[in-house]
Order: sequence, then structure tokens, then C-alpha cells
Amino acid sequence: MKAKRIVITGGPGSGKTTLVRKLEARGFPCLHEISRQITLEAQQQGIDQLFLEDPLLFSRKLLEGRLEQFKQGEDYPEGILFYDRGMPDVTSYMDYLGTEYPEDFTQTCAVNRYDAIFVLPPWPEIYIQDNERYETYEEAEKIFSHLVEGYSNYDYFVHEVPPGEVEYRIEYILKHLIGLH
Repeated sequence: MKAKRIVITGGPGSGKTTLVRKLEARGFPCLHEISRQITLEAQQQGIDQLFLEDPLLFSRKLLEGRLEQFKQGEDYPEGILFYDRGMPDVTSYMDYLGTEYPEDFTQTCAVNRYDAIFVLPPWPEIYIQDNERYETYEEAEKIFSHLVEGYSNYDYFVHEVPPGEVEYRIEYILKHLIGLH
């Protein structure tokens, strides 16, 4: 029996990274977000915001990295494996920008299936812009809507995790995963 692949996603400033780190601290295996790494690598090459300057290249790098993470899931024989974002995040962000992408993006997302999707809405009390998070809060709300729609378009049921203390959010997620074991 393979591990259940569970995506934790959300727009910027939703508390996603904190939640994933806390899940990991509780002993759950987690595969981490890679977009900041790609952004920083591009900045080292003199490209300030690869996502804005060449969204297709940035998105292809993300999709390839997330597909590799998906394949790593085969190494987890049982239990729950959390992903900090999934492949449909890529096409959702591209849709948000109104950027066209090749059919292989859609095919990759459609063929490689996760077991459950949990999306965190933007949370104004914790939202902070920084060097890698350039979106305004209003843009974060639009991204959230595109994420929900994007995953739904791949026939996922999307669980919206309400704002609250991280332990409350973890219990919400774990309660909804009980039926997956």
C-alpha cells in the first residue's frame, strides 16, 4: 500500500509554509515548496522575477520539479505524505496571469493524481510581502480563487482549511483524512 499523497496549497500569505513545517515537526513526511528556490536561482543569474519576466520558463521549471516530487512519493510505502503545493498550482497560477501554456502542462496535472487537496485562503492578519512574495493581498485573494478553480477543473474535491491557529488547522486536516487510511 502506497502513502496517501496530500497537497497543502494556498495563495501567498495563507500560513501554508508554517502549517507544513508544523506537520513535519509532528513526524509527517513533507515535500517542500520549490518556487522560492527557482526564484533565488534566477536572481543569482540576474533575473529579478523569473515568474514575471518569463512565466512559461518559470512554470515549466516548477512543473518539472513538482513532477519529480510526485515521483518521490513512490518511495513512501504507507501513511500520509504531504506536498507543499502540487502540480495543478502551476496551471492555476498561469491561468491567474492569463498566460497560455502547452497541453503537456494540463496532461501532466491530469495524469498524476493526488489523494486529497487542502487549500488555505489568504489571511490578512498574517499577510506580509517580501523579496519573493511580491503579490498584494488583493492579488493573493484572486490567486486563491484560481487555485480552487484549477484543482476543481482537474476533478478534485478541494477542502478549504479555515484560518486559525496552526494546531487547529492541522486537526482540521487530519480529521478529514481519517477516511483515507
